[in-house]
Amino acid sequence: MKHRKSDILWKVVMEEVFDDLLRFIFPDADKIYDMKRGFEFLDKELAEMYPEPDKKTATRHADKLVKVFNRKGKEECVLLHLEIQGNTSKRLQFSERMYEYFARIRARHPKKPVSAVAIFTGQYGKNMPDRYTYEYRRTRLTYEYPAISILDFPDKELEESDNPFALVVLAAKASLLEGKIPEKVLFERKVLIAKMLLAKGYSTRKIRAIFVFLESYVLFKDPKMNLTFRKEIKSQDKNDIMGIDEYLKQEGKKEGLAEGMKKGQENSRRLFVENLLKDSNFSVAKIASLANVTVGFVNKIKNGLKAK
Repeated sequence: MKHRKSDILWKVVMEEVFDDLLRFIFPDADKIYDMKRGFEFLDKELAEMYPEPDKKTATRHADKLVKVFNRKGKEECVLLHLEIQGNTSKRLQFSERMYEYFARIRARHPKKPVSAVAIFTGQYGKNMPDRYTYEYRRTRLTYEYPAISILDFPDKELEESDNPFALVVLAAKASLLEGKIPEKVLFERKVLIAKMLLAKGYSTRKIRAIFVFLESYVLFKDPKMNLTFRKEIKSQDKNDIMGIDEYLKQEGKKEGLAEGMKKGQENSRRLFVENLLKDSNFSVAKIASLANVTVGFVNKIKNGLKAK
């Protein structure tokens, strides 16, 4: 179940800090993209072009097709393919999948520029491919794309970065240590990341999004330690993250959902809630918090699933 939850968590946090993700990948992002015009997440369109892969596999994907605007006012498409449990035995399948995505997007949007990026979150990320090559007789095709592994970035570099997405990467790296280091050490690492999150001066919306990712993505064998984690942060942090979390729950109901609906994200939030109801043991309140919606919204979907 962890892998299923992981791709959901990645999809949500990528939306909440997408501008920072662009800056993290492309140093010239602010010169190229008009961040103020916002983004449109084309999840439904992507699903139509490339159905979800076999859910039985241990390898999870969190794919995003995003419509952005460049500084010249023209639309572009950014394809993000995030491999959550990288497997080197699937190298060829992955690169071919990347090419098929690109080819189908170009066929549907022939006049729009498309940039693609692969992000690997697994321990084998550094060994994953950055190109797809097809060759038969005298016909040859090479498709290259930027390939990033979270292991490419030293912890110190991420800790010193002012980019919020750097802390997302730091949390993902901490998750790879589960079961490999003493839980006490992992606990201390998780607390440190949470404190850095508060100290960076990010917007409350981004603080909440990254904190939820950190809290749910880096797990302990003993569930009680998750509660201890929240208590530890509340007792030591001047800003009281619990208070901030409650504030954001209320603001998210009024502003986050309204903004999401304006951007056409209502369907993706509904799907996110449905997935959590089916694939997790989270309470209705917890799901509402993760999805940034009201408890009533979650209960309505829950009742609809029961009716089916």
